[in-house]
This record gives sequence, C-alpha cells and structure tokens, in this order.
Amino acid sequence: MAHKQALHELQNRLAERLLAVRTQAGAQSWLAIECAGQGFLISLQEAGEIFSAAAVVALPYAQPWCLGVANLRGQLHTVVDLGAFLGLPPTGPGASADTAVQLLAFSPALEINAAFKIDRLAGLRDETQMFPQPFASSENARSWPDFAGARLQDEHGRAWQELKLAALAHHEAFLKICA
Repeated sequence: MAHKQALHELQNRLAERLLAVRTQAGAQSWLAIECAGQGFLISLQEAGEIFSAAAVVALPYAQPWCLGVANLRGQLHTVVDLGAFLGLPPTGPGASADTAVQLLAFSPALEINAAFKIDRLAGLRDETQMFPQPFASSENARSWPDFAGARLQDEHGRAWQELKLAALAHHEAFLKICA
C-alpha cells in the first residue's frame, strides 16, 4: 500500500512540474524515461499522462511489440513495448514484484491513442542539463529511425536519445500492428 501511495505522490509531483514547465516559454524540456537499459527523452509537448499498472488485453495477430489495448481514463489505447518496438534487447527477466509497470500515453494533441510500456521514469530534463553527444563510441553508431531526434548526454555522461512522438505516430512500421 505504501508503494502505491508513493507512486501516486510521484505522479502528482511530476504532473505539477510538467504543467509548470509547459507554461514556461523558450527552453526545450523533456520527460526522461528508461526502457531496455536505454535513456530516452520525450518532448513535454508530445508526452501525455503517466499511468501505473493497467490491465492490457492482448490483440490476436498483432506484432510482438504490440502488447494489446488498455482502458486509460475511459479511452482505449494501444500499448506498445517501446524497447521491443525499437529492437532493443531485453535487459532482464521482466518487471520484478517491486517495480510497477508504467505506461506513458501520447499527448492528446497528437490524436493517436497509444501508450508506451516503459521501465522507469527518470524525471524531467531541460536543454541546460543536456549536451550534444560526441559520436566516438560504438553505441552512438547505432542507426536510429527518422523519428529519433538528437543524441544527447547529461552532466554525468549518461547518453539519452530524443524520440519525436509526432513523427513516430505517422511512421509506417508503428502504424502496422498486424503481424
């Protein structure tokens, strides 16, 4: 029960910070998430609501990365395993009992009812905390799809890949959920 209350409080604090950052003009701000051991940045303009565990109903004949559909606040959303969609290798046996599944919905402004299953929320980032990443390591050599934005790193040297959800929402592979 305490874990549920702490998660609820975190979601409320994030929602308040998201609202405050969205109303500030100028600086680029992102929601930082982790999936399959990778760090991703989602623009706050394109990120929607964050949900804790939801019942996902599997879809027959769907791509392996399409986990199914979930009822999120009265609307059906397609739930996509972000790591599997991007072809990233799984980092472990799955969510443990002490880590709740989290879903990140697309912004309603994108007009697509979809949500990503993510491993962890890593907070908010803005352009003052991020720097262009040099292309020296083999990890940087990975070919990212056209909906991937800049490759950045934070002050601790951690790599982050920007994902542009507006471009992803119209990407052919994303729209083709039938296997």
